[in-house]
Amino acid sequence: MFSIGAAQSVGAEQEPRYTHGTKDGVACTLDAFSGVLPDHARLESVTLVENGTSYGEDRMRNPAYPISPTDLPELCVVVVNDTTSPTSSYRFGLFLPTRWNGRFLAVGNGGFAGGINWLDMGAGTHYGFAVMSTDTGHNSTSGDLDWALGQPEKQKDFGFRAMHGAVVLSKLIIQTYYNDDLSYSYYSGCSTGGRQGLKELQLYPDSFDGALVGAPAWWSPNLATWTTKVGTYNLPLNASNHIPAAGVTTLSKEARRQCDGIDGVLDGIISAPQHCDFDFTKVMCGRPGVDKTACLTNEQVKTAQRAYADYTIDGKFVFPGLSLGSEDLWSVLLGQGAPDARGQEYVKMFLLGNKDWDWRTYNDSIATLATAADPGDLAADRFNASTFRDRGGKIIMYHGDADGLIPTKSSDYFYSQVAAATGGTQPLTSWFRYFHVPGLGHCGGTRVDAPWYFAGGNQAGTLGTGVHSVPGFVDAKHDALLALVDWVEEEAPVDSIIATTWHDPSNPASGVLRQRPLCPFPQKAMLTSGRNEVVSSSWRCE
Repeated sequence: MFSIGAAQSVGAEQEPRYTHGTKDGVACTLDAFSGVLPDHARLESVTLVENGTSYGEDRMRNPAYPISPTDLPELCVVVVNDTTSPTSSYRFGLFLPTRWNGRFLAVGNGGFAGGINWLDMGAGTHYGFAVMSTDTGHNSTSGDLDWALGQPEKQKDFGFRAMHGAVVLSKLIIQTYYNDDLSYSYYSGCSTGGRQGLKELQLYPDSFDGALVGAPAWWSPNLATWTTKVGTYNLPLNASNHIPAAGVTTLSKEARRQCDGIDGVLDGIISAPQHCDFDFTKVMCGRPGVDKTACLTNEQVKTAQRAYADYTIDGKFVFPGLSLGSEDLWSVLLGQGAPDARGQEYVKMFLLGNKDWDWRTYNDSIATLATAADPGDLAADRFNASTFRDRGGKIIMYHGDADGLIPTKSSDYFYSQVAAATGGTQPLTSWFRYFHVPGLGHCGGTRVDAPWYFAGGNQAGTLGTGVHSVPGFVDAKHDALLALVDWVEEEAPVDSIIATTWHDPSNPASGVLRQRPLCPFPQKAMLTSGRNEVVSSSWRCE
């Protein structure tokens, strides 16, 4: 692959489209960009970064993303502030590498964080992309939503306006700097980043040619109220229904014992949680054979069942429950003295505009109101993406089967709704491929030594500040972003993506432990009889 016409491969070992300067582009100075932007936007800074150095912002300036990428290629950094209303504005950063591949990449954010995601931007430059990230219009950590209280314009910036405006202005700056047109535009993001990408392509189908979307928080109003609701199930901490950490560990171990072998391989990884008929009596106190020192009472079992169950109101589906195998991350949503801040703070700051609202008063009318109101227009629920599809757009979406923050089944539901809205048939193999990732937690990492890494959104930064692609495997078979590029530009279908993990899951220098193909829905990875399960060639999608 990678014979891409005027634009060369984005692989690190390939030559770029051209080295900046040979096409009579502008210099990396403030004066050089004077007059490029519309009146509502202003240049905040322009900085030339030397090869092998770093760029970013400190914790005070950027509390959400204070870690700077290192070992950057030579590039020009442009920071812009764009005013969207008398009470709102957003910032974005743009990395313009000297050795450019002719393409644009936008990267997403996480939670309700406000900040420029310099770390993910840095990974993108090593491929040769010009890369952008926006602060979404505010400056805060993921669970700090004070900025949204009584600020409908800032809510809109977070919902969609900052991303779209930054995409439009970035393309203008890129064309000016390189004195050339873009060949292709891409997106990569996970969680809120996944939502941002889906929202942008739904509202503005010509923004991107391809989107790599992970564990998307696409149904934000329903996700936030479910997050609050599910948090109440395991409270208060001193109640008889509360499952302590030891009880959650019991559930986790029993889930693996009952569900692991469904795929025919006992490897500690639950690969098909949706097909596991879990028997709760195996963890209930007083039942034959159950360890009385590591068991759950009837009330605690009911709490677990509620967490796994879909959230419904008067029989109407609101949001799916957690999957078997997600228990190792339950401490976030079900292990605190109050529901997770990203749920209850959304209700306070976005929905009710009442900083004093007490989560203990939560009732189902809150969820109904959130779905109807959707302040800030956060939900990426315009399912008919036919315009994006018809202009050749491609989506790779993935979700970890062990995700304990955003239920995997929410992506299942999204995929089914898109299918129904764009023709009613599944799978959508010609333009939208959806991958379950066994053992992957929320966006990155694994607690069960599962192959989890494939250069998805936010993943490179978990390995190091100067990492990009898949260390040792920089190709479209192992790297989902490169696979997306091949699919868009070479019409090479993404029939599988090989995921990798190492003996130390976050340290490639520790050596490869396992590799395994991820298969597009509805296929599953199956082990060839008698083969070594740690080797990717031993598996097939069927």
